Amino acid sequence: MTLTLGLTMLFITNIHPASRSKSARLPRTFNFDPHCNAPSCEVFYCQRNSQNQYQELGSLAFMAQLKHSPYQQLLFYVHGFSNQPEPDVFPRAAQLQAYFDSQQANLVQVIPIIWPCDNDLGIVKDYWDDQKSADTSGTSFARALQKLLGWQQQNAQVDAPCLKRINVLAHSMGNRVLRETLFKWQHDYLPSGVPLLFRHVFLMAADLNNQTLEPNQPGRLISQAARNVSVYYASDDLALRASKVSNLVNGIASRRLGHSGPEHLEAVANNVYSIDCDDINTLYDFPKGHSYFIDQNNASPGAVFNHLYNTIVTGRVDANTQHHHQISEVEIA
Repeated sequence: MTLTLGLTMLFITNIHPASRSKSARLPRTFNFDPHCNAPSCEVFYCQRNSQNQYQELGSLAFMAQLKHSPYQQLLFYVHGFSNQPEPDVFPRAAQLQAYFDSQQANLVQVIPIIWPCDNDLGIVKDYWDDQKSADTSGTSFARALQKLLGWQQQNAQVDAPCLKRINVLAHSMGNRVLRETLFKWQHDYLPSGVPLLFRHVFLMAADLNNQTLEPNQPGRLISQAARNVSVYYASDDLALRASKVSNLVNGIASRRLGHSGPEHLEAVANNVYSIDCDDINTLYDFPKGHSYFIDQNNASPGAVFNHLYNTIVTGRVDANTQHHHQISEVEIA
């Protein structure tokens, strides 16, 4: 299968721009600063027109584009650690978009959420700096969620409501960004609890403690904000082994959610599903076995993407009554 990777793409970021047009009028030119990895207090609603060519649209124009887009559903993609906009995040998001479009036109629109990652040499330093950035980014993106909620409420009163379903795919340390975003959202804006905003949340190779979804844990809000939560994991994920080493350096010892799935599946909410990818993760991302939701060497979608896609299409997670499913090589054909 040959995929056409589109260049134009909407995205949201809290990376402070290296430069913007001096004009206060929107849209205006937006450029990433490759040497800045400090999260901005601001959130920027933008469009990628081509590689290294970006525009800041502003929140109202951005949300209006989403509302009037021909796509039926939205998928916000939160990338992992040590990822740069180019050449990491946008090409991967474009590949995801091409996968969806090859399955069904105008079904899912992919919108990257881009948070600042470090460029330091050495995985331990990179990892620890990015972990701090992920935590801090939660404050910025909580504001974005609150703005989205306010726009939805206002839009429903004065115009036809936006009925698009919203999904989230968080990969690796992007799961930490998602967790902290929801935690800050409740803490700063919604003390009585977060609303059911997302249709599906896909936690892919999650770099989180494997008890984080349990009651009284910081990740519990993920299952409260979503109809269904799918946890994809693989015990031989080499990137998460490096994560474990990095955490041990800083005196933190814990099993990762992306390695084992939930520690106690019976302790998490009933809408949480555990998806074992141990048999196939390195087939799509050799040798790390970490970014297995896309195939690094093949244009055709793999079994993990197909599982994710079927979940979006049917509205149901393909798992048995124990809320656990294993993706095997048989499903690849």
